[in-house]
Amino acid sequence: MKTKSISLICALTIASAALTPARAAVEHDMTAVAADAIIARPLCFGATIVGAAIFVVSLPISLTSHSVKSSAKVLVGTPGKATFVRPLGDFDYYDTDPKAKQAKKH
Repeated sequence: MKTKSISLICALTIASAALTPARAAVEHDMTAVAADAIIARPLCFGATIVGAAIFVVSLPISLTSHSVKSSAKVLVGTPGKATFVRPLGDFDYYDTDPKAKQAKKH
């Protein structure tokens, strides 16, 4: 009887540890989502393309100065994240303080 109780407690502990906490979804303003989809995303996509072109043109200079990684991040990575990673309508995605961003969600 005692082994069944211990086994049951262990199984319940493992099962409860595997559960993920529920998070509240952040709802965005409908006009912000529409403005993001119609205006901001195409502009960010254009910035990604222009940044990629500038990166390719400046690649020889970046290679000699050993700054390929930082120039790629600034010219292609940042606008690419704004285009493809950032949630639709979330213009506060790049807040510098992650704790402040978490506080806004809750």
